[in-house]
Amino acid sequence: MAGISYTDFLDRDYEPADCDLVCEFAVMPAEGLDMDAVAGRIASESSNGTWAELQVEGSITDLSARAFDVSAGRVRVAYPDALFEPGSMAQVLSCIAGNIMGMKAVDRIRLLDCEWPEQLAASFPGPQFGSAVRERIFDAGDRPITASVPKPKVGLSTDQHAQIGYEIWAGGVDLLKDDENLTDQAFNPYEDRLTESLAMRDKAQEETGEPKSYLVNVTGPGPEMLERVDLAAEHGCEYVMVDVITAGWGMVEQVRERCDKHGLAIHAHRAMHAAFDRVPDHGVSMRVLAQISRLCGVDQLHTGTAGLGKLENEDTVGINEWLTGDLHGLTDVLPVASGGLHPGLVPDLIDALGSNIAVQVGGGIHGHPDGSHAGAKAFRAAIDATSDGRSLSAAAEDSPELAKALDRWGTQGTR
Repeated sequence: MAGISYTDFLDRDYEPADCDLVCEFAVMPAEGLDMDAVAGRIASESSNGTWAELQVEGSITDLSARAFDVSAGRVRVAYPDALFEPGSMAQVLSCIAGNIMGMKAVDRIRLLDCEWPEQLAASFPGPQFGSAVRERIFDAGDRPITASVPKPKVGLSTDQHAQIGYEIWAGGVDLLKDDENLTDQAFNPYEDRLTESLAMRDKAQEETGEPKSYLVNVTGPGPEMLERVDLAAEHGCEYVMVDVITAGWGMVEQVRERCDKHGLAIHAHRAMHAAFDRVPDHGVSMRVLAQISRLCGVDQLHTGTAGLGKLENEDTVGINEWLTGDLHGLTDVLPVASGGLHPGLVPDLIDALGSNIAVQVGGGIHGHPDGSHAGAKAFRAAIDATSDGRSLSAAAEDSPELAKALDRWGTQGTR
């Protein structure tokens, strides 16, 4: 019999294999422990060790995670591929972001980044469409695609919701979007909202000659989510929206499979992400949440506004680069900028993030002095002008709606 203790999970000479999942953690050890002691505990608890020294027959070290790179406040851990169930994000996260988040041995621990090996990454579907939706659905050329959520976000009747959809579509916005907490409430039932909104979409398409679509929120109890996906496809919608974190990654994977059957794109809302990533020295980073989203197969994901909007600043540029970069041949993800945006911020936003994005504006459309339709026209005028290399001031001479938006909000960010 051989004894296995925490020290067996620290190996500074280990060279990660190509099939290892390598995770980087930021760590603050608890009082009385140094980084080496904590590193061994992280690798042990997240793989095949425990707090007591174990006596085992033979060797199981080929299934042990190894802390191999330890420095001040940082630990990198390599996990052998055999630890993971292929295609099960819930199981992967139970390993790399499970009990270790609550260990007494650390005051704080944050999963910062992952290097996904090809074998594990290929077990997940990845997105169907990714950034290709800009051309395949909207023929948007070089400009970002645009979206808006009716405001107030909940409380509108179905008729009111659909009418606002028509106003923004007719004003030049590409996508009507449900908010994260609108699903199937009595004041605006899911199927009624779907059918009435799509009828208004068809009307706006006919009038404008531009493709339009609807990000309808299918989040709900597991079986009901799949039925809602089926209904969206049956009624001719090109998209569904999922609150990916609150719904759970296993459910996201099921929705991805059902959407593949129907050829629907998935818009991912990240509601609840800040419960994991807002505290800078604990939890799971938004970068990792974005990686998980791509592997599980969403086509669009909210990633922030590079500090221009109302939400906490984060590494939007770096996250977007990861989402649109190569990942063993998996399709990319279209980043979505949202949260406190208005037409006056469009040039700075595109300068920071590029045009291969979706831009979602809520209050910056519906708070326009002349209402939602005018707000949509102002937003589209700002998008088109910036994409064409024109200044907003020049564009405002041809767009009274944009001129009023700039008078109200200027070109400064919101809080």
